[in-house]
Amino acid sequence: MSAPTTAPIPTPTAPGGLPLIGHGLRLARDPLPFISSLREYGSVVRIRIGPTPAYVVTDPALTRRVLVTDAAHFTKGGKYNDALRVFLGDGIATVADGDTHLRNRRLMQPMFNKAHIAERGNAMIEQVQTMVGAWTAAEPRDVFADMNEITLATFLVAVFGADLPAHLQGEFIALMPDIMKGTIRQVILPPWITRLPLPANRAHADRVARLRALIDQAIDHHIDVTAPGSASADGASGAEACPYAAEARRRQSGLFETLIGAEDQLGRRQLQDETITLLAGAIETTGTTLAWALYEIAGNPAVERRLREELASVCGDRPLRYDDIDRLPYARRVLREAIRKYGVIWMVTRTATRDIELGGHLIPEGADVMWSPYLHQHDSAYFPDPDSFDPDRWEADGAAGTRGSFLAFGDGRRKCIGENFAWVELQIILATVLQGWPRFKVTSRPPRAQAVITVEPDALAMEFHSDSAD
Repeated sequence: MSAPTTAPIPTPTAPGGLPLIGHGLRLARDPLPFISSLREYGSVVRIRIGPTPAYVVTDPALTRRVLVTDAAHFTKGGKYNDALRVFLGDGIATVADGDTHLRNRRLMQPMFNKAHIAERGNAMIEQVQTMVGAWTAAEPRDVFADMNEITLATFLVAVFGADLPAHLQGEFIALMPDIMKGTIRQVILPPWITRLPLPANRAHADRVARLRALIDQAIDHHIDVTAPGSASADGASGAEACPYAAEARRRQSGLFETLIGAEDQLGRRQLQDETITLLAGAIETTGTTLAWALYEIAGNPAVERRLREELASVCGDRPLRYDDIDRLPYARRVLREAIRKYGVIWMVTRTATRDIELGGHLIPEGADVMWSPYLHQHDSAYFPDPDSFDPDRWEADGAAGTRGSFLAFGDGRRKCIGENFAWVELQIILATVLQGWPRFKVTSRPPRAQAVITVEPDALAMEFHSDSAD
């Protein structure tokens, strides 16, 4: 596409910018209301993050141009992406477009095909059943923390196998929330502040370094226990044969086995980057979606009844099996609606590689271009009554008109590589909670949505009961 030859439409600037920090304070204090308010000013709106301008795309059709049609002119980048790179490194979610991204994505793609995920499906179900079954009945629980812990543990089983030491899992769970909060701080504050030797900046750097060390230990452990001839893999030391060695290695191996064989092409640092990228995506988006889904189910008896009826019709009295998942379409609609209503990602950035027209507006070369799945998925032109929770909007007859504004997994060549895995994990965990606990209820005040990396509940306590009595 050539640069515009006609006079561009003046790009409106959002009100409320302050000297030096621009709209950074609004983004820090009330990001969701602020982002949502921009639609009224136009399809492309200029804001400032510190002294730096950024262009927020509020029209989902224009966002698809950024992601698909004109993707070559809007490359991965921007302040948000740069902040994520502090701890994700050059994983496929943050590395610049080009040969490196294409090579690494091709190397990782086999990890996430349906057949490969299916081989780990029952091990994932066993992990979730163990954790959900260990909850104490009628005890108030922090559901957001629970869902993050379960999704992390399930991710680790799927990716590294069933033999990861418990202390590594525990440290992952302890580190990730603070790392995510530190990262969003890096996004919304001016760069000169995040570079100062402040205690918060130093703590963030230390946590990121510790996470990398943990990832390195997990990779080394995975290589050790799955190596032929190892005591862990074969059930015997040295060269002593074991007839069940191959089966033991299969159970202990995980999706990451695909990348271990490509370490000579990627290098150890890149293996770390890709693992951290998968880790962050698995915990934040999946755990957040499940917490909101359980909150909405608890407040919608008709939705809960339909979910339980569907699950009973498929499984009867037996536990969930992997091949049941595709027979639970209503559960998938409930989860999709939770993703739609709560974002779950609220801000993504790209960088313009040249002066380019977008919706009649001139985007200058090097400018940050931002879009928000949360904003698009609350557009009443695509989703009538967007603040209501309505899984039926995803029935076949009504879903076609909404897909253009549902961008939770992105689109184009940078679309989320783990979407298949995410749907499997979401459905396994939701179905297992429903099977394990006939009744649950919210015991805290209604949670407020807060934008960190994902749109998460600020507080959500629930009780789970082993009987179905009212």
